[in-house]
Amino acid sequence: MHPVDHRYPADSATTSECMDLGACAEPAPAAGETEPLDDAAFAHVTKALGNPTRVKIFRLLTERQTCVTGELVAELPLAQSTISEHLRILREANLIQGEIEGPRTSYCINQQVLAAFKRTVLML
Repeated sequence: MHPVDHRYPADSATTSECMDLGACAEPAPAAGETEPLDDAAFAHVTKALGNPTRVKIFRLLTERQTCVTGELVAELPLAQSTISEHLRILREANLIQGEIEGPRTSYCINQQVLAAFKRTVLML
């Protein structure tokens, strides 16, 4: 298991379908407001984005702001269980977060981690 930057705890939500997210309503931090990721967290995030399917899921979540597994299954030619596994990996890297509402889980980009990731890349 890879180390996780505990400044950005991963959500323990399970996969399902999407709707409005309170946590996802947070705006992205302004440039310079976020600390860069440490080396272990940066490596974990880049490894999670090292799969074309996870990059596609990440882009879809960026475009849609929030999304559910069912929407991703309709968009991608993969089984629901495969998409759920990709969502789990992105969640463990803290790139996405989920909010459970009843039987559904809405997913969105973790704006804090995305901002920290961007800042880290710019510092390379």
